Amino acid sequence: MSGARLAALSLIVPDYDPAIAFFRAALGFEVTEDIPQGAKRWVTLEGPGGGARLVLARAEGAAQQAAIGAQGGGRVWLFVQTDDFARDAARLTAAGAIFEEAPRHETYGIVAVWRDPWGNRWDLIQPVSGGAEGNG
Repeated sequence: MSGARLAALSLIVPDYDPAIAFFRAALGFEVTEDIPQGAKRWVTLEGPGGGARLVLARAEGAAQQAAIGAQGGGRVWLFVQTDDFARDAARLTAAGAIFEEAPRHETYGIVAVWRDPWGNRWDLIQPVSGGAEGNG
């Protein structure tokens, strides 16, 4: 490995198992680690296409409870890239995600904003080619 890369990011959730179930059903994520640590667990998920891992962090205390669904300050702050927008939008909807808009065709690809069960705003993006820039 040469240089630095973003390896993971943390998402505050009310509890581990419902979040694991959602991300498995909604996006096909798999658990890469689930390690007991006393009262907490180290839980990481990874999408079928790889990329940065998602670390599930169960909220502890009032401040973290208040941050559930608000980590992005109301903005889209999480971006999922797909090779089949319609397939993954249907999967997300079936799992309980709420799309805020119809898919838009932008210069970089097809994109739509959706919310997970805890209120976090995400972009689902099918890029035209190469990398994708969301509407963050």
